[in-house]
Amino acid sequence: QVQLVESGGGFVQTGGSLRLSCTAPERIFRIDAMGWFRQSPGKGREFVAGISWNGDATNYEYSVRGRFTLSRDNANATVYLQMNNLEPEDTGVYYCVADPQLGNFLFPNNVAYWGKGTLVTVSS
Repeated sequence: QVQLVESGGGFVQTGGSLRLSCTAPERIFRIDAMGWFRQSPGKGREFVAGISWNGDATNYEYSVRGRFTLSRDNANATVYLQMNNLEPEDTGVYYCVADPQLGNFLFPNNVAYWGKGTLVTVSS
């Protein structure tokens, strides 16, 4: 079973910053696109950001563009989601994901691997 391990969630005030990290098995990380989904209270899972296996392409959900930055450290099989200028609407459980195809992040049910999630709470 593939394990994606998230860390970095927490509680911040509006306008604050957090950095989420996710490590994956090297055999998955070196060939898969990586990304993040989130689930807010009462809502379904929502795509947040994704990055191709080689880092050449990144996609962001519209509301986080300009505030969130996704990057990957291939040497350490880790992806980072830097979240700045956080808003209460960003509150939710953030899930690290991996899939051979970046395009599959458009279809959550098709995504191959999911982490257990880390909670981000932004107070107003």
